[in-house]
Parts: sequence; structure tokens; C-alpha cells
Amino acid sequence: MACLSPSCTLFTPTPTFASASSSSNSSSRPVLAKPSQFFTHAKRRNRFRVSCDAINGEQNLKDDSKNVDSQGKVDRRNMLFGLGGLYGAANLTSNPLAMAEPIKPPELDKCGTATNLNTGEKLDVNCCPPVTPKVIDYKLPPVRFIRTRPSAHRVTPEYIFKYNMAIDRMKRLPENDPRNFMQQANIHCAYCNGAYDQPGQGTLDLQVHNCWLFFPFHRWYLYFYERILGKLIGDPTFSLPFWNWDNPKGMTIPPMFVDSKSALYDEKRNQENLPPAVIDLGLTGSKDPLQVVANNLTIMYSEMIRGNKTAEDFMGSAYREGTSPNPGPGASERGSHTSVHAWVGDPRQPSGEDLGNFYSAGRDPLFYCHHANVDRMWTLWQYFLPSDKVPDKKITDPDFLNASFVFYDENAQLVRVTVRDSLDNLRMGYDFERIDLPWLDYRPPAQAARTKVMKASSSDAPKADSVFPVVVDQIIRVTVPKAKKGKADELLVLENIEVDTTKLLKVDVFVNDEDDNQSELDKASYVGTYAQLPHKTKNKTAKTTISLKLTEVYEDIDVEGDDTIVVTLVPRHQGGGITIGGIKIIEAPASSSSSSKSSSSSKSS
Repeated sequence: MACLSPSCTLFTPTPTFASASSSSNSSSRPVLAKPSQFFTHAKRRNRFRVSCDAINGEQNLKDDSKNVDSQGKVDRRNMLFGLGGLYGAANLTSNPLAMAEPIKPPELDKCGTATNLNTGEKLDVNCCPPVTPKVIDYKLPPVRFIRTRPSAHRVTPEYIFKYNMAIDRMKRLPENDPRNFMQQANIHCAYCNGAYDQPGQGTLDLQVHNCWLFFPFHRWYLYFYERILGKLIGDPTFSLPFWNWDNPKGMTIPPMFVDSKSALYDEKRNQENLPPAVIDLGLTGSKDPLQVVANNLTIMYSEMIRGNKTAEDFMGSAYREGTSPNPGPGASERGSHTSVHAWVGDPRQPSGEDLGNFYSAGRDPLFYCHHANVDRMWTLWQYFLPSDKVPDKKITDPDFLNASFVFYDENAQLVRVTVRDSLDNLRMGYDFERIDLPWLDYRPPAQAARTKVMKASSSDAPKADSVFPVVVDQIIRVTVPKAKKGKADELLVLENIEVDTTKLLKVDVFVNDEDDNQSELDKASYVGTYAQLPHKTKNKTAKTTISLKLTEVYEDIDVEGDDTIVVTLVPRHQGGGITIGGIKIIEAPASSSSSSKSSSSSKSS
């Protein structure tokens, strides 16, 4: 692997990159030794520059949205994937903000009893980490090599042996060692099940899900987990695998996790979903594996490209100090991420343990493999996806950038980290194996004909304002007026979604759905989803709002001349637990509000 610093030393070579000579105005210039496998038809650029200032600890963010300039900075999509010139630069504008009020790290000595998210009862397990009086601000070390995370379905026997040895040694550490396997699992329990309150905010919960902290928190979590494993086996190049569930070849539980004699095995998994079962990212219950794969690819296209207008649509809603938890999950978190948790969790257990409940999810080694792919989705979305489809990819709000967490590093030292330092995976020293993205061009085919509910004016569906608010415990179909006739860039808003945070909930959304076959998602009428794994709040309820972009949907279902559309809500969960206060269509804003602090983000308890 080529180093990214001009004065570095290499631990081990790798075929991913090859070194290139330095120039007087740039650092070492890695060269792709093998073409990217993402696009076989795209032009490929072999050389690109890397700014060592951006790697060696300087927090210089003001120029990172630019293409290659005289200082050697790069368009990150070119660097990551060798696809220079394929798309235009993302719109990464920023606005000056008022005084920041970011989420602060929890006080470890005030860790309380965590709660079972499915029942709301106090847990009989201690999720609180060891307490140390010394915490230091973490500085990313110089990048001397890039750890390449492999696809879990493509790893070698040698890698599986090394991974098993690392996990086994982690499990054998003393129970009070913060690097111990159960201590690491408890990190997720403490941060996600109400063990921590926001410092200085009374009993207001600290929660890293259902908001814009979701991706940064889990990236740091895996970063230290990976470094701990490498330290335990004396291999600083060790990297976690990612479960490639977005590719048909990876849509089963990776084989190395189902060997009962392996350290990677966990008996608390849904036995009906072991290989060769194909993961159902839509939780539709379909028994047709070909249909499930088609659904999966449609879901990935929808949550990565089709349904997002702003950065917060993908990342999650703003979450600041003093505000209530669960302001709203982003498309990826409430979609594929949640479905994988629910699909693997064991229904024989009281609360879906292990992966199906946040307090126990980290006890399954598959959790870290799953979240490595979640982290990969963030990387792909940041630096690769077409900016004309997802133009706003950056949040510059200081309340986001300056939010912070604490973790124990590979030396058992408690460290404080910020969101700001997690935005660039290469600066953190790791990348991902290149794998095809079949969902990237998996736009559902346009609906050619209008059937019984295709035209809202002829539908017998009631008007939305006569139905909402409504408990979504059965299929609901309503007519909703468009904000503007013709080719409009509009958003479908589901507002005042009130949920029972102790339940698994999922609702799929369709526009002018042409039939009642709800197991098929690979059609133009599918817009997106709302889903949650059980979460705990003080009142066991939470309210949120989501928006779904309709631009492509309007193009594909031929409703430009219509004044209204038909919206269908399909629950995938059993019973109630979710009430939607209203539904409406609004014109999409010209620019994202993610870069500025809105009045709606004021403190509340």
C-alpha cells in the first residue's frame, strides 16, 4: 500500500495502490495499480494528489470541497474510486453560524442503568464502562499505510484465522479491561439504551441514533474496535471486514460467521435466516429470492440516491445539546441498517437478542461487520454518488462538527473525539475493497399505464386531511394535493410521526401504486420507508418528521398534469405503535438547511 505521507515508512505492501514519485508541489501520489470495478465503462484517472496537511492532524476543512488545486487537494471521488471527471463537483457551500451548542461526551462516572428497548424495563446487565480520571483529546496519527477493509464474502482462510484469533483474544481479556469483548459490546448499550444523560441537561437522554450523529459515532466505534483487534494480534494493518449486503453475491450471512466452533459465532440469530437465506432489506416476508434481491437493489437505490434532497435526508436530523433524542433518522439508518438488525435478531429470545436489540447488538461479532458496510455506505455517498442526483452532501453546522464522544483506544486510554475528525475515512487510515455497485443504476422502470388507482381524480381514496392523524396498523391509501402542477421538485412530508420507542416499526411509502402486491418494491411507485429499531426515551414515545424526494417518482409515473397523487402506506410490523400526524407535499427548498441553525432546533426537553 502506498503511503500517504512523504516521510512515512511502510508496514506491508498491498496490490491496491502503487507508489509514485513526489513532485515539488505535492506529497506522494498514490496510483491505482488495478482499475476500479465500480464502472467498467467510465473513464479512469490513474494519478491523483493527496494533501499531507489534511492527513497529519491538521483540522483544515475549509477547502475540502474543491477539486485538485495548486495545494494538491483532490476531489475525493477521484481519489477513492479512480473515476475522475465522471460527475461534477458536489455543492458544498457553507454558511456562517451562530454560537454552537454541540452534543458533549457523557460523564462516565454518571452512567446509569440501561433499559431494554423492547420492554422499557431496566436491564439486569451493567453497560457502564470502567471509569478513569484521565481523558485526553485524540489526535489522528499520521497515515503511514491504508488498511483496506475486505468484503466478508471474499476473505481468505488466512484472514479468517487472523480474525478469529483477534476476537478470541479480545474475549480473553480481563473483564475490567475496557478493550474486553463484552466491554466493547457495552459501548453500544450505554450510548444507545439510556444509560447516559446529556451532561448538564438533567435527565435528558443522550442518544446517537435517529439523528445526524449516527454515522460519525459508529465510524469512531469501529475505528477503535479495529485498532484494538490489530493490537491484540500484533498487526497494525488488520482491518474489519464489511458485510456486502448491498450486492447479490453478499446477500447472505457471511460463511465465516456461521461456524459454531468459531469465535465469530453467535447462537442468538434467527435460525430461519442462516445461509442460504437471502437477506430481506424490505422485511416484506417474500419467499421468492429473486424478488427479494430485486427489492434489495431498489431499496439501496432509493435510500442512497432517489429519496434524498439534502444532507440531513441521508445523515439524519439535527441533534444539539438540550434537545430531545430521536429527532429523525436518515434514509440509510431507517432503511437497510435497521432491516439488517431486525432480520438477524433471534425471535426465540425475549427481545430479539442479540442483533435485534441495541443493548445486545454488539455481542454478536456480525454487528461490526454489518456496521462496516453501513460506514461504507456513508463513504460512497460522500465521495462517489453523482452530485446531480444528490447535490448536497455536506453538513457544515458547528453543532455537528464539534459534537464529541469518548472511547477507549487500543492502549486502554480514554480519549475524546469529535465528529469533525471522522469525516474522511482515508485521513483515519482505512479504505474499502472495490466491489461492484449493482444498485447504482437500478432505477425502477417507469410505469407505462394508469390503472385503477394511478389517477388520483378517479380514485376512491379519501383526502389526507380527513384521515390524519392515523394509527398505521393496516394499509392506508389517501389522496394528497401536489404543491405545484407540472415538473416539480417536491418533497413528500410525513410529519408528527409519533412512535412507541420500545417496538420495531416499519412503514413503506408508495405513490400511485398500480396494484396491491405489496411484496414487490422494484417499481416506480415505491418512494421510501420509515423504520426504527426499539429505542428508549424517558416517556417511551418520540416524535419525528421525514421527507422523501419525489422528483424521479413524478418522472416515472407520469403525473405531471395531475393536481393530486395517491399515497399508500404499508406497515411491515404487527399491530400499532406508530401514529402519523399528517402528510403533505411541499416544494423542495433551493438549498439545504443543514448548514444553518434553524429556529426549530431550539432547546426542548
